[in-house]
Amino acid sequence: MDIYIAPIKFSNTLLLKNLINELSKRFSSQLKILELKFELDNFFSKERGQYFSTQIIAEAMNQTSSINGKIIMLTEVDIFVPVLTFIFGEAQLNGKHSIVSICRLHEEFYSGESNDDLLLQRTIKEILHELGHNFGLRHCTDWNCVMHSSPGIEEVDIKGELYCNSCAVHVEDYKYFRA
Repeated sequence: MDIYIAPIKFSNTLLLKNLINELSKRFSSQLKILELKFELDNFFSKERGQYFSTQIIAEAMNQTSSINGKIIMLTEVDIFVPVLTFIFGEAQLNGKHSIVSICRLHEEFYSGESNDDLLLQRTIKEILHELGHNFGLRHCTDWNCVMHSSPGIEEVDIKGELYCNSCAVHVEDYKYFRA
């Protein structure tokens, strides 16, 4: 099965290229770019100044029923679910759709300083995390596992960038490699 990356309101082509390169080292599944056609602004909450990720996933589901594989949407906009102030990503547990926002993964969001390497590392972790949910994984208690919960950027930075042995067995259909 293939893994599709669907950029939505995403302009960082160098990051996208680097992500595909790095993810290709971790999965033998083919990584493909998928273009989705919908207006992201339909899911914007004026009250919060953010985009409702669950609604974005629902719209993607409407457009991709015939696609076999996992679909990870990548965006630069700030996303939320109603019970949290913000999220880095959301995924369907045992489903095929997920979304990751790099908005709060940028180091300049916190320190004002740009760090492209750190952005790539954080984005890979969050993509692997959300794909893990698509594979049926829940949050892991192992801090070295990419499936460890990350409610803040500090936890993203602390956790590992690989699935632990217990979690890795659940992604075997995608021929996951421990890079």
